[in-house]
Amino acid sequence: MVDDPLDRSRSFVAAGVLFFDNADQIMLVQPTYKDHWDIPGGYVETGETPAQAAAREIREELSLEAAVGPLLVADWAPHPDEGDKLLLIFDGGTLTGEQVDAIQLQAEELASYTFHDPPEAVTLLIPRLGRRVAAAVEAHHTGRTLYLEGGIPHLR
Repeated sequence: MVDDPLDRSRSFVAAGVLFFDNADQIMLVQPTYKDHWDIPGGYVETGETPAQAAAREIREELSLEAAVGPLLVADWAPHPDEGDKLLLIFDGGTLTGEQVDAIQLQAEELASYTFHDPPEAVTLLIPRLGRRVAAAVEAHHTGRTLYLEGGIPHLR
């Protein structure tokens, strides 16, 4: 049998957003359907771009209208059980106090959110996401997009 290169059941694209607060801490969310912390975002749906998907997820999950800034990280993340994934993190910038106060969680998807210093936040995430987020923090501060494979920078 010949593999169909357009078989979407084997590869996925997801887009997340890295938000900072005024203390340079990053936002983590606690999904109701996972047993670990995450960053806001989700899968790209048919007919939308990754940046559009990230903005949609932010509106849906946080009731937040926030700009989706530059791409921080692109991570090629093959998974033996879940298929190949291209996982993107965009820069959400620094949220104002008013924006943070206006957050309303989508109860079906998110139980809570919190802000943490980046080194602490990375320890609260599953390892592959922690590596991706650490790279995204670096990219945010350096202004340089990073390409990762399995959360590890490729050809530094």
